[in-house]
Amino acid sequence: MKIILFSKMFQQMPIEEFASLASNMGFEGIDLTVRPGGHIEPKDISEKLPKFLEIFKQMNLSVPMITTAITSADEPYAEETFSRASELGIKYIKLGYWRYKGFGNIRRQIKEVRENLKKIEKLCENYGVTAGLHIHSGMFVTAEPAVVDLILDGFEPKHIGAYIDPGHMAVEGGLAGWLMGMDMLCDKIVMVAVKDFGWFKTDQGWVARTVPLGDGLVPWESVFKILKDIGFNGPVSLHSEYHESIERIIEITRRDVSFLRGILSKL
Repeated sequence: MKIILFSKMFQQMPIEEFASLASNMGFEGIDLTVRPGGHIEPKDISEKLPKFLEIFKQMNLSVPMITTAITSADEPYAEETFSRASELGIKYIKLGYWRYKGFGNIRRQIKEVRENLKKIEKLCENYGVTAGLHIHSGMFVTAEPAVVDLILDGFEPKHIGAYIDPGHMAVEGGLAGWLMGMDMLCDKIVMVAVKDFGWFKTDQGWVARTVPLGDGLVPWESVFKILKDIGFNGPVSLHSEYHESIERIIEITRRDVSFLRGILSKL
């Protein structure tokens, strides 16, 4: 399993500085944001992505995956994103999100997402890449692993699979829901996101917030033992999504990658 760093929280840095930092922290690669507001805007992918990859290469960093906002094969720059990623050796593409529209809509929305994925699957097949549906807690159609399993039914995992996120899965099912989710999706997992959550009481009620790895809900040793047992060998993207200063984010990220390598060393 290759440990890579999600670029979202480091977008304020010059790309050269970010590459140097990621290499210094011991990452093997980058999960690069190619979406509105990301490191690369979709309209700039053909111009900027090759340049960014060369900068990362100089620091011995690969880019096995990119994070996009794509939810339809027909939207602007969707096919260009898939084709350029493929040409440059990027094999994994995270898709965007579909907002859950509230009670009474989930079955209809599952059908709608599946229709969108049929065209996206053709892009994946044509360009030899794998797209991932990210499991994200809250008001998203892909919040629940069981729903993701229904959405992915019949699709080839080599074209479209599950981008599991044990942190978000534990938020939605902290006792055994995460485990049952991995069980249901075990033959569809293509990417893994790593972050941890805790529940906190506020004046507005209980809220889930990111916490350093090992301080939250996720039993990471169990998660990675399962991943090893099912033969998972895709990218493992560390998400340093802390609402802190950049200095503090870097400090926690160093701790997180050390924690993660400790878990993997025991497998």
